[in-house]
Amino acid sequence: MAVKLCGDSIAHKTERDLVRLGLADAESVRRASEELLAKRRPEDGRTELLVCELVRGRRELIAGLVRDPQFGPCVLLGLGGILTEAIRDVVFAAAPLTPSDAAALVRRLHTSELFVNPFRGEPPVDPQALARILLGLSRLGAERPDVRSVDLNPLIVRGSEPVAVDALVVLEPGPVPAAKLPRAPVDVRERFRPLFHPRGIVIAGVSNHPGKFGFVAYHNLLRFGFQGELFPVHREGSEILGRPTYSDVSEVPAGRADLVFVCTPNSVNVPLLRACAKIGIRAAFVASAGYGEAGPEGKVLERELVEVADELGMVLAGPNGQGVISTAPSMCAQIVAPYPPPGRISVASQSGNLVSSFLNYAVLTGIGISKAISCGNSAQTSLADYLEYFAADPDTHAVLAYLEGVGDGRRFLDGAAALTRQKPLVILKGGVAAEGQRAAASHTGSLATDDRVFDGVARQLGIIRAPTVEHAFEWAATFATQPLPPGRRTVVFTSAGGWGVLAADACAAAGLELVALPEDIRKRIDGLVPARWSRNNPVDLAGGETRDTIPEVMDLLCSHPEVDAVIYLGIGIQAAQAQLFRSGVFYPGYGLDRIVEFHERQDRRYAEAAKAASEKHDKPVLVATELAYTDRAYGNPGPLAVREGGRICYPSAHRAVQALRALVEYAEHRSTRD
Repeated sequence: MAVKLCGDSIAHKTERDLVRLGLADAESVRRASEELLAKRRPEDGRTELLVCELVRGRRELIAGLVRDPQFGPCVLLGLGGILTEAIRDVVFAAAPLTPSDAAALVRRLHTSELFVNPFRGEPPVDPQALARILLGLSRLGAERPDVRSVDLNPLIVRGSEPVAVDALVVLEPGPVPAAKLPRAPVDVRERFRPLFHPRGIVIAGVSNHPGKFGFVAYHNLLRFGFQGELFPVHREGSEILGRPTYSDVSEVPAGRADLVFVCTPNSVNVPLLRACAKIGIRAAFVASAGYGEAGPEGKVLERELVEVADELGMVLAGPNGQGVISTAPSMCAQIVAPYPPPGRISVASQSGNLVSSFLNYAVLTGIGISKAISCGNSAQTSLADYLEYFAADPDTHAVLAYLEGVGDGRRFLDGAAALTRQKPLVILKGGVAAEGQRAAASHTGSLATDDRVFDGVARQLGIIRAPTVEHAFEWAATFATQPLPPGRRTVVFTSAGGWGVLAADACAAAGLELVALPEDIRKRIDGLVPARWSRNNPVDLAGGETRDTIPEVMDLLCSHPEVDAVIYLGIGIQAAQAQLFRSGVFYPGYGLDRIVEFHERQDRRYAEAAKAASEKHDKPVLVATELAYTDRAYGNPGPLAVREGGRICYPSAHRAVQALRALVEYAEHRSTRD
């Protein structure tokens, strides 16, 4: 038997020695009860003894519920017992949970092997029994808004059954705010059409000074050939960039512009919006600063701006934003460089600088952008609104976002879920280290740091979190240009031996399966190259290939049903030597012209073969070489051909492996939702 002293204000019984276990008879229970009653304190409030069966088991979990200030009710699962807060192996998911959400939680634990597979004579935890507990907590979070947190700690695994042997429920101390009403359904494509596909643009606050926002925005729209009409408004009506301007918005012909790009002082922007509405404008991007970011007075101006935009039925982006890009109509409505090539990635960012960074990588790699927007202060439209729009946008195939603050967590959940059900979302999140641990009375509350909860929600929704700007762009570019793999079975195909070994190590670390080379593939390659080739995975031909071997082996690997993805290393090595020949004093004599032409042609063929095999068999083939960066000065034909084929050439095997892992994780998420 077991005896515990329970009280209204007793949170952690073990810390106060308020638990007695292994009591064999009534006398032991009586003595234990007397000892525990003697330990009562006045501040404990109402107390009582709990006498119960002693549940024995070698494995312990914690399950719980926490009401996150951003995401609302969230369910927790982790390694339980007295070491819960020391080990902190916990995962979160936002309620309401689906059965697949509940099943996925235990697999996300670092210690999942203790519970999902037989372990040292113990059977796996019954997944249905565990799911019932988690789904019950999820329902409690929805039905009882007065419950702040719940601990079921420990959940002792008896055989395969998780049994709750202790519980702590913390209630909200005061009235519970009423739940938000659901948003009215809206046609997001139609709502955002004037922002991303305007027929014409009014540039309010155009300047004749090249250092001013109004000049830069007008210049960039002209420079990249916006396909609609432009209506520059300058208070003096003077000529700018060789073109006439309007002295007032009221002079702009009605019905010909859908968007106003605002560069005027914040003191005039409310009447400006009203004037724009009179000529049929339905969206405003406000680059002007001095709003919520500037203090209390700015917050008042920002609220007034939103109220007027809402009254007018106008989409308001910003304020304090960098700009908006839409490559289909050649629209570069922003106050900084660069302008990217057209493509299939759309970007939304809470930092204008990060928009520029992502666009710079698009220019560098040639992997293009469909749309990009700086959220600014997100006064009316938030990052979640843009995610919802990108989900419905047929020109967007992958989404890249930079996020610092979630704001309305439930709104973010809705927007991100609408997107990830059909398209991949890569997020780079800033401000992680600055967000501290929340003080709380319960284990669950103390474990629920902002980033832990966000990470749990991201995994639940299939969001791919990137650690750096470089990874974020490369992963989005991978999603935009490669098919999703059917599984984790990976082959490393290399003509650079050491890189093949490193890639194999990276695959193992990333959780990819370096599949044993099927016997029929081995026999086929035996017939193509000398016996010195590796005869395993990684596939290293060891220099024995002829002019057609690499394309043949590439197609052979991709065609095999036991191979899900290929990482190809070594492209451009021979073309790099060809460049030394070409740039030396002996060229073109001594047969150098012929060998240079051959090596450059072959490396280009290998890039084309990788893309062809990938498209033919609908499997990802990721090409990697450091020459993608080091040989940019002259343009190595191998990496250059990868880029010209519309794909990214990764600067290392490790970066290719990490990008493939991102593909795999999203593909597995989609498979549980389809």
